[in-house]
Amino acid sequence: MTEKTSFAPSDTAIVIVTYNRSHLLDRLLTSIQTMDPAPGHLVIIDNASADDTHEIVQKHADNLDAEVVYEKLPTNTGGAGGFHTGVKKAYELGASWIWMMDDDVEVISDGLGKMGKWAERFQVIQGRRYDFDGSEFYWQYRISDRLAIPIPFAPSDFDATGYREMNSGCFEGMFIHRDVVRRIGLPDPRFFIYWDDQLYGWLASRVTTAVIVNEFVLRRTRDIRQLDLGIRHFNASSDPYRYYIMRNRAILKKYYRFHGMWYPGAFALGTALTFAKEILRLILVEKTIRGTSNLFKGLRDGQRIANDNSWKPMAPLKTKPRRH
Repeated sequence: MTEKTSFAPSDTAIVIVTYNRSHLLDRLLTSIQTMDPAPGHLVIIDNASADDTHEIVQKHADNLDAEVVYEKLPTNTGGAGGFHTGVKKAYELGASWIWMMDDDVEVISDGLGKMGKWAERFQVIQGRRYDFDGSEFYWQYRISDRLAIPIPFAPSDFDATGYREMNSGCFEGMFIHRDVVRRIGLPDPRFFIYWDDQLYGWLASRVTTAVIVNEFVLRRTRDIRQLDLGIRHFNASSDPYRYYIMRNRAILKKYYRFHGMWYPGAFALGTALTFAKEILRLILVEKTIRGTSNLFKGLRDGQRIANDNSWKPMAPLKTKPRRH
């Protein structure tokens, strides 16, 4: 399923979604200034921030080699809505490669060059990242097709090839070719947050070989309270996350049914395991059971989505002339 492609840094767009974290965005933009090679485009989507995000962008714009496109959305559309808009803009700019990232990372200076080494072999690439404390962050790059949840036991080491095939995705570093975007459509903004990037990577893996490569290209700049259980980490969460992680299972179900990959019993088990995981997260990390009601609200509202026969997945993009 691999297709040979070419790579040029100037033909790459970095897409950043930010929301009320100008201090983190400042660090990220500072790191982009030192990139060698540098991208040709920088698309910054501001999810209606109330802080000085616009001023931070203006401060850096003249010092960046890339063409800077900044858009402040009228309302907060979540990470899913932000990446929907950002990928659309990057695609319309004509960028061949789109590198997505949140505002709470910084780019390692030669990160784009490291990703470019793999770009002639693969069209969807996920690099590795360091955690806030400098440790190697492990990301669950495999999901169960039947359960539609991450597999926590996927091997974390790499063999001599330097990559592992993945069937998931993470918008904190996904590097994707425009042809894949054309074929699978834009990120679905209806997720708001949670499961959106996993699904996007899953869709991409159905049309091409997607890989995670043994290249460190990002560093997390935000310290997140977490519990290390060895085989996985439990990060602190929030009431909105708890709501959307359950509600959006219904959106996953819609996509899996559309693609003929929905197995009712297994998918229901995946939903139950997700619910149980969130209960454990509350008890073990946040030392409370307050917030459980948001899980039930998410399930309730997800049922409305599941029962909506007019609901359709995102469509592939129509081919448009590239801008020159």
